[in-house]
Amino acid sequence: MFGNLGFGELMIIMVIVLVLFGAKRVPEISASFGKGIREFKRNLNDVENAVTGAVIPGRPDAPLQDPYPRPVPQAQDETRAEPKRLL
Repeated sequence: MFGNLGFGELMIIMVIVLVLFGAKRVPEISASFGKGIREFKRNLNDVENAVTGAVIPGRPDAPLQDPYPRPVPQAQDETRAEPKRLL
């Protein structure tokens, strides 16, 4: 992630940042940096979702058909005889 930077180089950079901005501003700067990265990732995902969800030209928008259609149940005979009544 940091290329060829080792622990010593990172410590020197952190000390320089601390001297330049002060102890009170460093947490504010890191928080705003984190928010910026989070917003960038969210926007990147939004663009990716918009691209993958786009309609491909020449492709119909009809819903997919079931490759294994279920058999339609047969209608029962409606001409059944009425049961005989005793009275």
